[in-house]
Amino acid sequence: MYANVFTKTSRDRITPMVIGASAIGLFLLLGMAVYKDVDLTLYMETMPPAILEMMGIPEGADAAGLAFGAMYSFMGALTIAGLAISMGTASIAGEEMNGTMGLLLGNPKSRTTVLVSKVLAMLLVVVAGAAILLIAGYIVPPLLGVDMGPYHIEALVFHLGVNALFYGMLAAGIGAWTGKAKMASGIAVAVMVISYLAYGILPLIEGTENLIKFFPWYYFAHGAPNLHGVEWSDMAFLGGLSVVFLALAVVGVNRRDLRSRTTGTSLIDRMREHPVTKKVAERIAGSARVSRIAMKTASEHQGLLVICALIMFYFTLMMGPIYGLMDEVMLELASQFPDVLVAMIGGADMGTFEGFLQAEIFSITAPVTFGALAVLIGSRAIAGEEEKNTMDLLLASPVPRSKVIVEKAIALVAYSVVLGVVTFLGTWATVSLAEPELAVGNIAATSVLATLLGLVFGGFALFLGSITGRARISAYASAGMILFGYFLWSFMPLSESFAGWAKLSPFHYYLGSDPLVNGMHWGHAAVLAGLFLAFVLLSIPSLQRRDLR
Repeated sequence: MYANVFTKTSRDRITPMVIGASAIGLFLLLGMAVYKDVDLTLYMETMPPAILEMMGIPEGADAAGLAFGAMYSFMGALTIAGLAISMGTASIAGEEMNGTMGLLLGNPKSRTTVLVSKVLAMLLVVVAGAAILLIAGYIVPPLLGVDMGPYHIEALVFHLGVNALFYGMLAAGIGAWTGKAKMASGIAVAVMVISYLAYGILPLIEGTENLIKFFPWYYFAHGAPNLHGVEWSDMAFLGGLSVVFLALAVVGVNRRDLRSRTTGTSLIDRMREHPVTKKVAERIAGSARVSRIAMKTASEHQGLLVICALIMFYFTLMMGPIYGLMDEVMLELASQFPDVLVAMIGGADMGTFEGFLQAEIFSITAPVTFGALAVLIGSRAIAGEEEKNTMDLLLASPVPRSKVIVEKAIALVAYSVVLGVVTFLGTWATVSLAEPELAVGNIAATSVLATLLGLVFGGFALFLGSITGRARISAYASAGMILFGYFLWSFMPLSESFAGWAKLSPFHYYLGSDPLVNGMHWGHAAVLAGLFLAFVLLSIPSLQRRDLR
């Protein structure tokens, strides 16, 4: 038994934060080891100031500045903020979704006490993650013989922590008002991703420079805290908004009837209620027998698919007009980017529309979106059923465990393919708007490879869930695989001695052949498909040998 809500929440959430922050510290070590052997002069001379600022890299930065910018201001900030969003979502909406809110309020504790306890636990966990990053920031440079220079690592970590709390409180506020965990996490993540991309793209478009002040990422990064120290006005702004979200959350959680567990009507159920779509819906849904496990799984994740599809369609559709508005001088400068930057975006030539699409969409946004969809489905496929105590319902009928794995994999493939089709349609539409010469077959090839990349990560999550029966472990380990794979693919080629390691990353088989320019590389597609099938096949004996909970 735990003494209070604060203690239990802190205990439950500290482990993922420690793992995530430690992974970023490890990436700092590996990244700085690469950068210290690279001549950064040409890189810093040719990089536009807006791009440097987007990545948190000060002009004239050395190996330490480049590593802190790439690993902390970019990867670290997104990772810690993502974990904070997870905690904010779980604070109220997550308890309602899991059917545990009644247990918390069954004790003599008010709703406000529960919420404040959850928020204090979030604060403690974020501080713990920031402390790990601060320790790594002080240890790594001397360990590698790299001069720390004028950098204020403590200011950067402070900005990073306040930024994470802002997004966590945003998720908590939405969850407290709606009781819908998917909505809370989806909106908070969308705000974070859109804000980050806007902070990097808007300064490159003439006449839109001042619009970045409407996006929260501006207040985290624009003051270059690693170079100039804490920007107190920006921190006060983000901190003030966090307090506002907390106050709104208190009002929201006290104004409505809380749910003891997730309730709602699925898309299939709504189609059944309408006379026009009733017959079609009944054909799709089939009978209520558990042999329709794939349909059941798809129904559970339809909201997630809609969010991911909207993100990919919106971002791909916007790239054509943005490319057309970009100043020609910027495009000319982008065509002269040094090899070290080109390697970070998979060899893309930013001076061309293909390279621009790869850098802005397919190198980061697509892997994150496809990976998030597949990992969440894969991690909950087996482990989620066990944690919700619904696995016995699936296996009560004569359905072998192997069929459960196969059906779950079918649902994973189906949703990933839908997201791939949406990505293709959005990219094809934006090509039409920008009117460049880009083969439809190349767009299709890149969309297929993005789908296969997501399936690799989803298959890995399914495999881990089958081994451990723990959805959280499966999800976080798979997210770590995505981060580590991206690191191997993007940063290892910067050093000749480490370049060969990039082939160990799934990202190499995704963009390594430059599919937007060269079309499909069937060998790389086969590797990704083979990895996914291997994870699915390994999941079957892993599930069969284990006593299920």
